[in-house]
Amino acid sequence: MKYQPPIILTAGEPSGIGPEIAIKAWQELRGDSLCSFIMLADIDHLRALAGTLGWNAKLLPIREIEDYKPHFADGLPILHRPLPQRPQPGKTTSENAGWVISLIREAAEKCLKGSASALVTNPIQKESLYTAGFSYQGHTDYLAAIAREHGHDTHEVMMLVGGGLRAVPVTVHIPLKDVPTHLSQDAIINQARIVARELQSKFGVNKPRLAVTGLNPHAGENGSMGREELDMIAPAIAALRSESIQVAGPLPADSAFTPEMRATYDAILCMYHDQALIPVKALDFHGGVNVTLGLPFIRTSPDHGTALALASSGKAKPDSLIAAIKLAAAMVQKAASA
Repeated sequence: MKYQPPIILTAGEPSGIGPEIAIKAWQELRGDSLCSFIMLADIDHLRALAGTLGWNAKLLPIREIEDYKPHFADGLPILHRPLPQRPQPGKTTSENAGWVISLIREAAEKCLKGSASALVTNPIQKESLYTAGFSYQGHTDYLAAIAREHGHDTHEVMMLVGGGLRAVPVTVHIPLKDVPTHLSQDAIINQARIVARELQSKFGVNKPRLAVTGLNPHAGENGSMGREELDMIAPAIAALRSESIQVAGPLPADSAFTPEMRATYDAILCMYHDQALIPVKALDFHGGVNVTLGLPFIRTSPDHGTALALASSGKAKPDSLIAAIKLAAAMVQKAASA
């Protein structure tokens, strides 16, 4: 059987729920060889956490990523990266911010080198990272920047997956009032091309069917509630159809996510953040996954934050992280057979 590198998982914010849901995810997935993963983390921190929670979790230190192969069913393989400061549950510290950033970079570079088959990232607390000079909106654009440093022409696209829905916000972390000025025909076209391509290469969808929402209520009602649909969105759809990409829209967002409509497309492009995330979270709040398309490697993440208030309580649900690992593993298999 051909060697398959493992998935690599980052610890995320050490004062949040990332470390404990990682242990829970290993406990759930330890018997599934396709979901084998290794973790970049401080093994002493994880051992202390498991002890506090009374968990009998076996943590295995490994020197190199390839060393995981004989061990995944018996313990969670850890590439030990010591924390500068012992984290306090629920209380972030600037002293550990650089460590969090360095783990993201190391994991991405291992994927770029082929040492890992995919990257799964635990949530980060961006406010604390800014104190260490982090200048990115989040994981998505930081990972794209790392890929560009290594010579890859990268155009990152965020996709949310959950409840049978794949939704892409064309604009992401900006105020709602700024959405109309950040939308463009080119942005819609470029993102739709990437989505169609990667639905084929990483999701096994042979003939992708895309949908595109309108920006305004009732998709603008032929210009009576705004002209973005007429002047920008419809022309983008026409251009995509001229490239033989199957696209429906612009669809009124209030009816685009009904079961009947969802059956007509494989992914939907939405005009702003909440237009995409609300239906995904309504359909599958605990199992939603954030996927970054357009990178030279596979990256997924749980679709939730650091949940500082739950840290070290043992109550955090691992469902979204488990779904992210399973989706990454499925994408690896699809990409290998494409």
